[in-house]
Amino acid sequence: MEIKHLQYFIEVTRAGSFTQAATTLYITQPAISRIIKSLEEELGVSLFIRSRKQLSLTEAGRVLYEHAQNFVEQYQAMMLDLDQVQQLKKGHMRIGLPSITNSFFFSQLIASFHEEYPEITFQLDEDGSKRIEEKVLYDKLDFGVVVLPTTHDEFYHYSFIKEGLKVVVPSGHPLAVKQQVRLLDLKHESFIMFNKDFSLRDSIVTACEDAGFEPHIISETSQLDFMEEMVASNVGITLLPESTSTELTNDVKAIAVENPTIVWDLALIWKRDRQLPQVMEEFIRFAKEKLLRNES
Repeated sequence: MEIKHLQYFIEVTRAGSFTQAATTLYITQPAISRIIKSLEEELGVSLFIRSRKQLSLTEAGRVLYEHAQNFVEQYQAMMLDLDQVQQLKKGHMRIGLPSITNSFFFSQLIASFHEEYPEITFQLDEDGSKRIEEKVLYDKLDFGVVVLPTTHDEFYHYSFIKEGLKVVVPSGHPLAVKQQVRLLDLKHESFIMFNKDFSLRDSIVTACEDAGFEPHIISETSQLDFMEEMVASNVGITLLPESTSTELTNDVKAIAVENPTIVWDLALIWKRDRQLPQVMEEFIRFAKEKLLRNES
């Protein structure tokens, strides 16, 4: 007994007509009549009472109709589950990462996911938070790692890092001997900043203005390494997230900033109104589990 023959039987029953069922199923009326006849012969029962006026089920036909619907529904559910399993095996994801983040951490996350789903491929796009937002918004990226709050409201997000910034100074700077400094202590310093594509820049400028001064910015860049080199060369100072500042060389010193503490809230974002493939839903679940584990 083929599942397709049961589907034909169900359609004949619903239509109450071989001709109408044949039209719906895009096959000929003689063909569907032969299929129903072969089904009756296989089961050894008559399924329909045939008359010129109407087509109705026999008692055996009613029994088969009840069970056939369950069989077909279970078959369709099974095929859907198998299709979702297949979708998890293959796929391609585009993820935006700000250059300021700990690249080793995210490489570990992606490596762990790739270990479970080896046929998934990744495109990693390094940029500033603002440009990453735009790319996710216009479907040029599937996911982005950005600083909250986002500029747009069209995203779901999962926040996984919330930490303060540290001021990074040359190792011979007068502030290098301190354990912590006030933001106002930096009033007369020259600042090396990320460029305007980075939300961190806005956070720092706003915090300085709230503290009563406008930062003197002498250089802007999108490269973390270049920023560190500029600080080490006594060109100026900068502010970086605590987790990023731990990776710097001995040529510079990272010092805690208080009054006020500038919070760096990092999150994974994806577009609200987009129907995500199963593999991307699984990546969100996997990322949340992995990121939560690293927080604890």
